[in-house]
Amino acid sequence: MATSSFSRGCFVFKPSAKKKKKEKETPVDLESYFTDGCEGAASSKTRFKLCLDLWNKIKTETEDLQDELNRNILDSLLEFTRKCSSTRHHGDWASRMRASEIPTAALVLGVNVPDHDMTFQSLLELLRCSVTPHVASLQAKECGALKHLMKRVLERLMDAVVDDEEEEEEEVQHSGALLRKSVHCSLRALCDWYSSKTKKSSCSSSGQKRKSSAVDEQQQPPVVIIFKDLEAFNPKVLQDFILICSRYLDRLPLTFIFGIATSPSTVQRMLPHSVSSLLCIELFQSLSCTQHLTTVIDKLILTHSFPFKLNGKVMQVLVSIFLYHDFSVRNFIKGLQLALLEHFHSQPLSSLCCRKKEAQIQLQQLGAGDLERIRQLPSFNRFLKEQEQQEQDNLRTDDAYLKEVCQKLLKGLHKYHKNYYPILRCLHTLTSALPRYPLGKQIRELHLICQEKNVWDSEEYQSAMKLLKMLAKDELISLLQKCAEVLQPLKSKKMKNALVQLEELLDKLKQLNAAAELAPSMEERLTSPLKNLQKKTDLFQLQKTLLEMNESRRSKRMSPFEVLRNEAVEFVDALVKNHLAPPESKPLYEVCYYSSSATVRRHLNATPRTSIQAALSNPSCYIQNDSLKSEDGSVSNAAPDICIAHKLHLECGRLINLYDWLQAYSTVVSAAEGNDPDSDGFGKVDEVKHARFIRAVSEMEFLGFIKATKKKTDHVARLTWGGC
Repeated sequence: MATSSFSRGCFVFKPSAKKKKKEKETPVDLESYFTDGCEGAASSKTRFKLCLDLWNKIKTETEDLQDELNRNILDSLLEFTRKCSSTRHHGDWASRMRASEIPTAALVLGVNVPDHDMTFQSLLELLRCSVTPHVASLQAKECGALKHLMKRVLERLMDAVVDDEEEEEEEVQHSGALLRKSVHCSLRALCDWYSSKTKKSSCSSSGQKRKSSAVDEQQQPPVVIIFKDLEAFNPKVLQDFILICSRYLDRLPLTFIFGIATSPSTVQRMLPHSVSSLLCIELFQSLSCTQHLTTVIDKLILTHSFPFKLNGKVMQVLVSIFLYHDFSVRNFIKGLQLALLEHFHSQPLSSLCCRKKEAQIQLQQLGAGDLERIRQLPSFNRFLKEQEQQEQDNLRTDDAYLKEVCQKLLKGLHKYHKNYYPILRCLHTLTSALPRYPLGKQIRELHLICQEKNVWDSEEYQSAMKLLKMLAKDELISLLQKCAEVLQPLKSKKMKNALVQLEELLDKLKQLNAAAELAPSMEERLTSPLKNLQKKTDLFQLQKTLLEMNESRRSKRMSPFEVLRNEAVEFVDALVKNHLAPPESKPLYEVCYYSSSATVRRHLNATPRTSIQAALSNPSCYIQNDSLKSEDGSVSNAAPDICIAHKLHLECGRLINLYDWLQAYSTVVSAAEGNDPDSDGFGKVDEVKHARFIRAVSEMEFLGFIKATKKKTDHVARLTWGGC
């Protein structure tokens, strides 16, 4: 086969006769890893315990949430497999589908591929528990050829290792012919195994009479094969497998589940009509990843029960990666866990990031160094400047008094979180249905606005308040009732008082008579000038009539509903100003909030090109070898071959002559070997240098720095910027 690479090779890997046992993984000491280099080592164990507890809580919450969100789609799939199984055992199998059709569920999961594993794992467990023990889950990367696909199916259904000895002896033959010769790797062997399994179960219950077909369904459960990533499978391999399975459908009750990331039309695109007609396909659509993200944010972030918080910038980074890169909720949760780990590792005062009672206990155990860190917090310094001079002196010098004040500040921070999230939900309920969504359609958008600044100072908020003052009576009552439902289960005193005032407004609005909203006298005053306009009149009379209409509108009094509507909007505005201040305005907010967005972006949104170039330009930093250090941006002649080749290619133009590049490389390497520059053999290209150079150039081609060009056969084209 033709290749554009600069090096070609053929490598043979013979499989070993016996399977090697997997080496036991050595457990990682997470605690020592966490405390190594951790600032504030005195409280490192406490912080590690708190971090581990919150980490496990995130994991448990997300798993429960995943099961809850996928419950409907998983129940539908279970019902589909049961229906197909019962249809086979009842007499109406031929009436519902042809005997050669394989029941197939096309499960559209979306482009968030990293999240699919959790869904398929839950589906696999549910199928084995309630439908059938015979389930095989496949991935495209392990099924490159038909015999590999067959082997994986047999291994996972029969729970045995398929013998490959005959394949090694006949490896020169065609894979299809080899598959037919091999007894161990064929669907016939699977049919025999399935028959023996069902016979055992039937013999165990032969003494009992069968009253219904449910017994048959238990003794002959379906064989379910799950294709996790259908788009990645080789279409030819998939077609051959379906054709083979259709021949054994009378002996093997097969059911397929296709995991589709893009569109249901993928099945028609990959399979011709002669193959797709052998499948009886039913479509299943999972919950969208954006709805999943909204639920995760609602359960893990927008709640006071979870003490760890994300700064607005950090959350914006995580949401941006989700929306513009992978749509993966799983990766979003990993980013949240990374922020959690970084916060407890880098912030010594994170030992106070826990529940209120635990935080009070931890506060009393703080040492002099931690108390000094509290005094240096920016939020505490702002709080300190607002106090009187005597109070400032006491807080700076008296540690016991500082603990007492910090105890009150922590209580205030916890109360702030208890009141912030309910009012945030109420404001989102009122504004999410407004035209053009001035404060965002999703609650996370409103939350980010409130995290950055005072939301009531923004133009969008003022626009939203004006639109609320134009709502109709039914719309306003409906929205206020939803706000009352948000405040109903809360036990905070302020929230209870807000609920009482809100219910009073609702009672007043409901008691209004619709007929009394417009005063009759005012209506007559407005309509009487209009009647005069219908008569013949001169210009002076017309001007007089229009002036009367304008004055009547200006002097119009507000109706009782308009008064109550304005009162309701002012009530909501007061709640927002009291409870939706940014967290930076609260003292000691650094204890709970992680704000290093640059660290999260560097870890999650990496730039591989920049990292590769930095490694090739400065190898001593990556190899940890001081002898490779150099100045003025040069590379040591003792550096790895690819570093030398990279440095030399930066000095060339758009096209690089391979012979000149080789000569320059040979000269640099000869100098590194300590050869005399005046000797005849200095810089001479031998076989070893030539092989090392070819390998370095091939690696650079693989990394995307150069490519072959058709303009000149002995040249390569440079793909990076800069140079001559």
